[in-house]
Amino acid sequence: MKTKALTAMALAAVLGVALTASAGGSFNKSGCTFNGKKLWGKIQVVTSFPDVKVQVVTAFPDVKVQKVNAFPDKCGKWQLVDAFPDTKVQFVDAFPDVKIQYVDAFPGTP
Repeated sequence: MKTKALTAMALAAVLGVALTASAGGSFNKSGCTFNGKKLWGKIQVVTSFPDVKVQVVTAFPDVKVQKVNAFPDKCGKWQLVDAFPDTKVQFVDAFPDVKIQYVDAFPGTP
C-alpha cells in the first residue's frame, strides 16, 4: 500500500513538471519556430522581454545554430543584429524555451 502511494506521488510530481515545462510555449521542430517566432534570420540578444529564452548546450540541442554575416535564410542560420530583429533571444542557464548548439556547418534541427 505504501509503495502504491509513493508511486502515485512520484507520477503526480513528474506530470506536474511536464505540464509546467510545456506551459511556457511550444517548439515546432518542422517549422523551426517557438510560439510562431522564427529560429533563423536576424536575431537580437536582449536581457529582458525576449521572444525566446535560449540555453547553449554541447549535446542534444533542439536547434543547431550557425552564425552568419549574410543570408540567414534557413533554420538555424542566425545573423546577430542590434536593431530591427526578426526574433529577440535571451540566454539563460536554466529553464530555456529552446536549447541550441553552435556549429560551423549544417545548421537546423537534428
